[in-house]
Amino acid sequence: MRRLPNCNKAMKHLLCAMLLLIGIAPALELPATDGKTYEPTTAGDKKAVVLFFVSPFCSTTKSFVKEIKQIAADYGDRVVVYLIHSDPEITTEIALEHAILSEVKTTVLLDKEQALAKQLKAKITPEAIVLSTKAETLYQGRINDLYLGPTKRQRAATTKDLRNALDAILSAKPVPSPQHEAQGCKISGLN
Repeated sequence: MRRLPNCNKAMKHLLCAMLLLIGIAPALELPATDGKTYEPTTAGDKKAVVLFFVSPFCSTTKSFVKEIKQIAADYGDRVVVYLIHSDPEITTEIALEHAILSEVKTTVLLDKEQALAKQLKAKITPEAIVLSTKAETLYQGRINDLYLGPTKRQRAATTKDLRNALDAILSAKPVPSPQHEAQGCKISGLN
């Protein structure tokens, strides 16, 4: 699918809808806590995009912050990594405070209108989605098996689902399956 520059700024909504009907997707840009905007589905010169849907209001997210930071450190030279806040009630200030308190160095984006969450069918925090350089979903699910159910936490993770998927993607191999659903909190406002 071809892309156009940010359709929301460049053209009227009606034209955007018409372009979508003929198979041209407008670029999705989201604001970040650093005051800039980013296209979260674009890998640039990297091999993939890793999106972590998170929430400061979800205790399960807190359990994964250390691993999210480590994945960003371990793979950040080869993939683009973003933290995504898709809860409409999260302000830039709340997202920034969460990043500072969690000592997150990754770019934090706000998806207040939930356009990205809806496009990628993200439903849970924390949930990881890996996109190809063509913005195709290669992996969607849990980071690891620390939680086996909404309230079923193990002492420690025994599988590294996201790391295994990233290693496969970076080695040009198929992503291991099955891809297990993320466990945590539902993203507020999504059906």
